[in-house]
Amino acid sequence: MRTLVVAAAALILYAAGAALGVAPADTVADSCHAISDFVDVDFCTSRLRSVPGAATADRFGHLLMATDLAVASGVKAQDLAAAAAARDGGVVDPGERDAMRACAFLYGAASVPGLRLLRRYAAARAWGPAHALVMLTMDAGDGCDAAVGGSNGRMAGPNHEFDQLSAMVTALLNSINL
Repeated sequence: MRTLVVAAAALILYAAGAALGVAPADTVADSCHAISDFVDVDFCTSRLRSVPGAATADRFGHLLMATDLAVASGVKAQDLAAAAAARDGGVVDPGERDAMRACAFLYGAASVPGLRLLRRYAAARAWGPAHALVMLTMDAGDGCDAAVGGSNGRMAGPNHEFDQLSAMVTALLNSINL
């Protein structure tokens, strides 16, 4: 019953705002501007707007969405690094192969599982454990760049994407509960 009343009230407020020419709040822009000291606002808004439901979500919802995006980005980077490490026939020299293995390990053993745990804790609003995982979630992008000797190789794009999404997660988490 309470849900029905809240939904009806929201619908009435939305209709009243539309009748008065008031645009609904842009929650994505609000969330991204709230963390603009830590992330690129254009990157933040474009990534969040790519998620169904983001336009009507609050900052808490955006945190969960950003975490899902970071997990997907980390899995993609892990797969790319693992595939590069598996190539034979001189395509990848031994040093680069080892660096790609290190990248795959950092994504698969640290950052991606850490983000999955962080999301579960955040969804339950268990802020202490969620904050405790922040450092673990950021390891892969920076560590992978270090392993491959900088951010100008095949992992540069995936690492940068992951770093930005991980920074979004951290900033959104901090904006909600600090």
